[in-house]
Amino acid sequence: MSRIGKMPIPLSNQAKIEIEDLNIRVSGPKGTLEQRLTDQVNVTEEAGIITVKRVDDSKKAKAQHGLYRMLISNMVEGVTKGFTRRLEIAGVGYRAELKNDLLALTLGYSHMIYFKAPDEIKIEVPDQVTVLISGIDKALVGQVAAKIRSFRKPEPYRGKGIKYAGEVIRRKEGKAAGK
Repeated sequence: MSRIGKMPIPLSNQAKIEIEDLNIRVSGPKGTLEQRLTDQVNVTEEAGIITVKRVDDSKKAKAQHGLYRMLISNMVEGVTKGFTRRLEIAGVGYRAELKNDLLALTLGYSHMIYFKAPDEIKIEVPDQVTVLISGIDKALVGQVAAKIRSFRKPEPYRGKGIKYAGEVIRRKEGKAAGK
């Protein structure tokens, strides 16, 4: 039995879940999320507790048991609390600003980079070197954060670039240090 898959998901007072056939819909104060389920798992809700059970002990069912439990758990958390990723920009002259709905990044290239986030994602720039990405879909928040980070990944010699908050960049010595 999957350790993650067998854990029950507590449903808060604010969230509502609808299960019909292979579709699941979770709604809460922040919005609504939908997920199509596989036929390898069964999802039930009783007294505010959601349980995910697999149909049989096939390899495919075992693989998807924990996955769908986590997807549903993330949906419940997303519609009640939401998810946030914080990006930090390091480097002389590197900065971010919000122009209308576009994130404008100055990252040492000959041009500025403009990024338009999907409608479900909210981007904030509290200061020039911090970008906050928030939304209710955990996968989409992570995907947008990864896309913004890919414009200038942190380099190992000086640490310049865009990194996740709390990310540790392994630093390398320069060529002069080898002598």
